[in-house]
Amino acid sequence: MILPRAFVKNLTLRALPFADAASQGLPQSQLLRLSLFQISVGMAQVMLLGTLNRVMIVELSIPAMLVAAMIAIPVLVAPFRALLGFRSDTYRSAIGWKRIPYLWFGSLWQFGGLAIMPMALLVLSGDRTIDADWAGYGGAALAFLLTGLGMHMTQTAGLALAADRASEETRPKVVALLYVMYLIGMLISAIVISTLLRDFSPLRLVQVVQGTAVVTIVLNLIALWKQERMSPMTRAARAEPRPQFRDAWRDFTTGSDAGRLLVVVFIGTMAFQMQDVLLEPYGGEVMGLSVSATTLLTAMWAAGALIGFGLAARWLKDGINPYRMAARGILAGIAAFTAVILANPLGSVALFYAGTTLIGFGGGLFAVAMLTAAMGLPVTGKAGRGLALGAWGAAQATGAGLSIMIGGTMRDVINHAALNGDLGTVLASKATGYGAVYHTEIALLFVTLIALGPLVRTRALNAGNPDGLRLSGFPT
Repeated sequence: MILPRAFVKNLTLRALPFADAASQGLPQSQLLRLSLFQISVGMAQVMLLGTLNRVMIVELSIPAMLVAAMIAIPVLVAPFRALLGFRSDTYRSAIGWKRIPYLWFGSLWQFGGLAIMPMALLVLSGDRTIDADWAGYGGAALAFLLTGLGMHMTQTAGLALAADRASEETRPKVVALLYVMYLIGMLISAIVISTLLRDFSPLRLVQVVQGTAVVTIVLNLIALWKQERMSPMTRAARAEPRPQFRDAWRDFTTGSDAGRLLVVVFIGTMAFQMQDVLLEPYGGEVMGLSVSATTLLTAMWAAGALIGFGLAARWLKDGINPYRMAARGILAGIAAFTAVILANPLGSVALFYAGTTLIGFGGGLFAVAMLTAAMGLPVTGKAGRGLALGAWGAAQATGAGLSIMIGGTMRDVINHAALNGDLGTVLASKATGYGAVYHTEIALLFVTLIALGPLVRTRALNAGNPDGLRLSGFPT
């Protein structure tokens, strides 16, 4: 029996949701090759927030406050993503490239940061022949700064390049494919890194981190090769004055709910990400898990985020209010942190893993919902959609950086008091500081719900658009 062509086409599109993301300007092979930069960014994210935090705190005995400060460096530079995207939009060069220079130098900085990172960390931990404390602090700070700045520049320029090459119809699907590749990159690299670090040693750490650097530059070179066409500019065109960022920003923040939305994104991100620097050390110090077992936590988190991504697609297709979907993510986060807190007294590793997966689910659902809201904001004057999404990224990254720093500091200060007996014999445990951070995150989630309330009552974001916003329209 010969199946109808329409049936086969619909079956293919249902089985492969991004099969129709290619276009004449961006064929399938070039699209998949370009998406490799998201794999490298996800890999670096696992290294910074998944593996190195536990290794530095547990194996290298570096104070959590210092670890949190180091990991917060690449996150705190992320607010410049909006400016980077705006600059790449208006970049002038003789050969006409706008995105490739930013993608190339971002790759170089990401590679350089990862290349010097393991030696800097070993020096910081005291493994040195010359007594020079400043070398460890300076080297580690430089390594994290280069890696973070490179990640954000690579991702911003790569997404913009993909959006430039895609057609108007396929652009949302292309950006969604890149988001999924980012999560897949985190999932796969977390499994691979956990396997390689099963038998931990300083030499193995150097090999794994520098191997990640090599893989990063190889993937990004393959991704950017022949992806942007040359369109030479005249000297007169290059001499024209560029648009001003402050003018575009003023247009964006005038006459909309942008301010409250950014506040919700900021507080909600703090609530979900304060544990980023502590979840794996908690598994190692309190739950007694190995380096390999705790690195798998990142894979669990990524799996939860992918599940949330799939459910969000269905709910948005049914026309759910994005702010209500964000509230569902917040409620899932409250349940997640409750499970993580109870895992220690109950001695349940399974509950700990389940809580970690639920953190990824709730955080991913919240992020997707707020991205939807950001895309629905009205833009006027010189403000564009890219600026709105860049502002979302700036608010998210700033909240993440501050929360990571606050979380690490709280853990150190409270654990110091608890282990000295200042809080009583009942709380004289390594779990006390971690528990305080998790309870703070639950409180921040309730604050986020309060701030979100007025936005739920605003007019529907899809008014006047019968097709509604699709999940395929979200960037990362």
